[in-house]
Amino acid sequence: MIRDTSAQDQVLSSPGASAAWRRWLWPALAAVVLLAAIGYAISGWLGGSRSFDASRVRIAEVKRGDLVRDIAADGRVIAANSPVLYAISAGTVDLKVVAGDVVRQGQELAVIDSPELRSKLAQEEATLAGLEAEAGRAALDATLARANASKLTDQAQIERQAASRDLERYQRGFDGGAVAQVDVAKAQDGLRKADIELQHAQQDARLQGQGADLDARNKRLLADRQRAVVTEVKRQVEALTLRAPFDGQVGQVQAVQHTQVIANAPVLGVVDLTKFEVEIKVPESFARDLAIAMPAQLTSGSGEPFPGEISAVSPEVVNGEVTARIRFSDKQPPGLRQSQRMSARVLLGTRKDVLKLERGPFVEQSGGRYAYVMDGKSAVRRPVQLGLSSLGEVEVLSGLQPGERVVVSGSDLFGDAERVTIH
Repeated sequence: MIRDTSAQDQVLSSPGASAAWRRWLWPALAAVVLLAAIGYAISGWLGGSRSFDASRVRIAEVKRGDLVRDIAADGRVIAANSPVLYAISAGTVDLKVVAGDVVRQGQELAVIDSPELRSKLAQEEATLAGLEAEAGRAALDATLARANASKLTDQAQIERQAASRDLERYQRGFDGGAVAQVDVAKAQDGLRKADIELQHAQQDARLQGQGADLDARNKRLLADRQRAVVTEVKRQVEALTLRAPFDGQVGQVQAVQHTQVIANAPVLGVVDLTKFEVEIKVPESFARDLAIAMPAQLTSGSGEPFPGEISAVSPEVVNGEVTARIRFSDKQPPGLRQSQRMSARVLLGTRKDVLKLERGPFVEQSGGRYAYVMDGKSAVRRPVQLGLSSLGEVEVLSGLQPGERVVVSGSDLFGDAERVTIH
């Protein structure tokens, strides 16, 4: 029996079906890729209207713990007592010291030759001498006036006694029948007249004495006033010699030897080497928290800490900063010099167990009312409420939870977008 070739045959698809499958394969792949691209674009649009590189922002985590409020700043050593001596009057300056000289209290530092002021002193002293002479003359006139008034009073008293004796004599003669009634009456009138003259003499003496005393007092007051003027001019003349107010060192000399200086011009400064302070500049945001006598810590170049306290806070803000001074409360490092650098740390207080976040520029943006919180790869704008802050951290009052991640730096790039993508 002859076998056929059916066992070797294979069923093949028709050429029309194979061509149709191959024709739809590549369009289908292209459609899938297009749908994927559209889906990616839609997801990016839903995730944020704008996209930013993660290297351009800084993200920090919200934590719970103690918030230590302190201020750290680099300070400059300055002399706590460094007055500048001024010329009290215009004149030629004669310097007795140079910058850097060590001086003792009361030592002569400079002399200002002012002919105008010395001439004024001579004139005022001459005026005083004349007024003192007038005051002496007024006192002498008062004594003479009182003496004359006393003489007139004594004369009136004698005349009154004489009139009284005449009346007694006429009265005895009238009683004996030897004197007429009219003579007695005349004697009585004479006594009354003597009494009146005595009364007026006493009153005139009192008034003349008061007038003389008043005139002498006025002259004396004028002399005293002029004496005060002379004393003041003498003080000014003595102030032409500038003396060291304490033991120290001559600082900057601002006048040139043997040159003319104007009144109230600075001549030189004196530095007290026994007492220094550290001047620091504090950001304006911490100015309201600073107070006098607030504790501080100062660190020298060797790293040794020295306790201190705030001694002064400037009442004005300059370039966004407030100037404060810190004095050494116990001892100061040996060998300090002006303008030497020192590190300062001022402790403002500690808040226990609070939500806190790393401080960043976002605190100043929009007044610290909003923050961008990470949601996957997106940053969502959320209203928050911030509390106290330190140099490195800020307290979170509401709007954030522990563990959430917040964009603390670089959010100024987002504008006012509600959601952005960070990749």
